[in-house]
Amino acid sequence: MEREDFGALLAQVMRRVMDAERPILTAHGLSMWAYSVLSRLADRPMETQQALAKSIGYDKSRLIALLDDLERDGLLTRQPDPSDRRAHTVTLTPAGKARLHAAKTDIHAMEDDLLAPLSPTEKRHLLSALPRLAQEP
Repeated sequence: MEREDFGALLAQVMRRVMDAERPILTAHGLSMWAYSVLSRLADRPMETQQALAKSIGYDKSRLIALLDDLERDGLLTRQPDPSDRRAHTVTLTPAGKARLHAAKTDIHAMEDDLLAPLSPTEKRHLLSALPRLAQEP
């Protein structure tokens, strides 16, 4: 029996994850892109707007409107970059950290439900392997 294509399986899983995440993020007042921004800023507390757009794979010209909304909601701040006055650094606020934490808590609970068919060992192996696969070569 021939195994299913890896990419097709990942696409099916991603559709399930995104469909399950969307209402959770909506309940927290976030879009998937807003969640991506907050998550990235939690990993790297201060990013330039351009580096942030590149790191999440988002069009830098569209990022400004998204950052405007997040800043208006008090979830991040933008300041001129001291090393390049044309650039701005983006930083999470305490409210942004709290909103991200609340959303992540609910998303992790959803993921636990999604991964319930796996044994604890399978789940541990999958979750430890995925970050290595996600890294760019």
